Amino acid sequence: CNGSPPVGNTPSLMTFREVETLFHEFGHGLQHMLTTASIGDVAGINGVEWDAVELPSQFMENWCYDRPTVYGFAKHWETGEPLPEEKFQKLCEQKIFNAGMMTCRQLCFGQVDMELHSNFDAEAGETGKGRSIFDTHREVSSKYLPHSMPMKEDRFLCSFSHIFAGGYSAGYYSYKWAEVMSADAYAAFEEVGLDNEEKVEEVGKKFRETVLSLGGGEPPTEVYRAFRGRDPTPCALLRP
Repeated sequence: CNGSPPVGNTPSLMTFREVETLFHEFGHGLQHMLTTASIGDVAGINGVEWDAVELPSQFMENWCYDRPTVYGFAKHWETGEPLPEEKFQKLCEQKIFNAGMMTCRQLCFGQVDMELHSNFDAEAGETGKGRSIFDTHREVSSKYLPHSMPMKEDRFLCSFSHIFAGGYSAGYYSYKWAEVMSADAYAAFEEVGLDNEEKVEEVGKKFRETVLSLGGGEPPTEVYRAFRGRDPTPCALLRP
């Protein structure tokens, strides 16, 4: 979670994307700090199945679009003037700009990852007797990104460190599924009214006692049901 460095006499000023990243990583931190598991291998984020490992982090990103939260820190560093209303509205609007294309992009990455780690024949690809990893990338892209096919010279996979060096091998899909879960979890707060502090605190306590506390000691499906009372649905993610 790196932020923009200070420039000259100007202190480090975070971009909005950096703020989102900070909230995201803080979600992981909360799961570690608030764990009630007594065995390290299943405490905090440890032992949590890929399907839910990004839930707390992506859940926290939602608060970057919550007015009271944003106006609690978004002030001019010199004058203290709050973020102009029109800027806040633009931030909210850009969240869903090209959302469909971004969904297709993430689905494509997740499927490429699964294809390479399940069906791809590395030896055949290396000797030319089968498709290369780049052929695989283009084949999957034709299904998910026909409007933005990678060029023949495209070597994106050479820098796709998440699935080759970042611990997400055959697990990149979890980002998209976590979006479903995080949007549905945040909807629990919306349903009681974000301006109803008593109810928000009540839901927040339940979130803490389940998702943020139980770690990998219990199946994530059961943990989520304990919080939400049901399985997650994509409805909250798909709404405008």
